[in-house]
Amino acid sequence: MARGLAERLRVFVVDADRIGHDVLTLPEIKQQIFQTFGADVFVSGEATSEIDRRQLAKRVFGNETHLKKSLIQLEAIVHPEIRRQMQRQIRQHQADNDVVLLDAAVMLEAGWNDLCEALVFVAVPFEVRLDRVVKNRGWDEEELRKREASQLSVDEKAEAADFVIDNSGSLENSVHQLNQIVLSLKSPPDEAAKPHPDILT
Repeated sequence: MARGLAERLRVFVVDADRIGHDVLTLPEIKQQIFQTFGADVFVSGEATSEIDRRQLAKRVFGNETHLKKSLIQLEAIVHPEIRRQMQRQIRQHQADNDVVLLDAAVMLEAGWNDLCEALVFVAVPFEVRLDRVVKNRGWDEEELRKREASQLSVDEKAEAADFVIDNSGSLENSVHQLNQIVLSLKSPPDEAAKPHPDILT
């Protein structure tokens, strides 16, 4: 949906998930993960090899206390670098775009919402979320539930948001809703002279 909006308007999308994947390739991050989680979360058992993201996920996602503690450890390693890279991209593209859209599933949990001027929650029924991750990521229902257990509830996210989009229908409909929100934020009557673009998630 974010990409669909970017094609319509002068919008740059900061993709936190993609940045998170890139961060896992940095030598200093891999070394910290190796020291914290050991060799079994690396493809060849060496800190210089690629991180096995499926194995790492098994170590940090779920309701058990030890998994929650492990997730906190992982986030302490990767979140500061993800935030730095997001801020860098925002600074680079603010001047050239009417809107910078920060797309992040764990926006509130990570405290990245302070980078935003407005929060948009995209509401999707569980069945639709499941269908999408099965097709796009190869997850099953158990994996999705474990991932979502590490996040705030849907109701909590919707409550914290400035806007809520119904994303249960077509992509075109969702993009239209987001487009209307962006247009309303670009030139609000009481802030017409605002010198910097709106940053959304």
